[in-house]
Amino acid sequence: MRADAMPGTFAARAPGARPVLPGRNLTLGLTLSYLGLIVLLPLSAILLSASTLGAPAFWQAVTAPRVLASYRLSFGGALAAAAINVIFGGIVAWVLVRYRFPGKRLIDALVDLPFALPTAVAGIALTALYAPNGWLGKLLAPLGIQVAFKPLGVVVALIFIGLPFVVRTVQPVLEDMAAEYEEAASSLGASRWQVFARVVFPTILPALLTGFALAFARAAGEYGSVIFIAGNMPMVSEIAPLLIITKLEQYDYAGATAIAVVMLGISFTLLLAINLLQAWVRRRSTGH
Repeated sequence: MRADAMPGTFAARAPGARPVLPGRNLTLGLTLSYLGLIVLLPLSAILLSASTLGAPAFWQAVTAPRVLASYRLSFGGALAAAAINVIFGGIVAWVLVRYRFPGKRLIDALVDLPFALPTAVAGIALTALYAPNGWLGKLLAPLGIQVAFKPLGVVVALIFIGLPFVVRTVQPVLEDMAAEYEEAASSLGASRWQVFARVVFPTILPALLTGFALAFARAAGEYGSVIFIAGNMPMVSEIAPLLIITKLEQYDYAGATAIAVVMLGISFTLLLAINLLQAWVRRRSTGH
């Protein structure tokens, strides 16, 4: 295999050819400096502020019943919303790539709307829609289903803001996947389910995992679109970011940063696990 065809390798340059970018040492130094200034420095400030509590006070701050309830809602809702978006976001991406229908460009543009819409506006719109007297809320109320001001409302808001991440991650992979492979499998006698399970799904699985990770990361720290529809009842529908804001308003900066450190640790651990799983899937699919 040629060096320029191998992923993760540098193609050989002709003698005397100048690189497009400066040398590795300079670009690597700029990269590390930029990441240190933009990412590592703020995170270090959070850790430093939380360390002023001391171990016993830190543990007490992050394991209070109200705080644990907010963790469960934030991360549980983010995981549920990301999982739902993987299923339905994958279907939306499939429809946009494989079918032609009137209004396709409009629907394709609507997918990106949560990116551009201010999160507070999204929260107000969802609350008005799912409130007991809203268009959908009043239809669900006789069935005993209440979305607004309940944990279910949090999941609905997180689904709304996370959908584009899955669609836009899976869509390019489907566009690059030739339909001839599916047609060949069908001509060999494979059923539709077998074609999906053995041809389509292995190809889009890394993209689905990436979309899941992005949607989860976006949802775990979401604030603006959730506070309006959640109801913000302690121990019931209060998310961790709101609890951090509450502590900041009470000038409990150490307590707020302690909760932030735990959220950071949990989010980083889950994202690392997802990235390792994604790398394993890619190695298995390529046979390396």
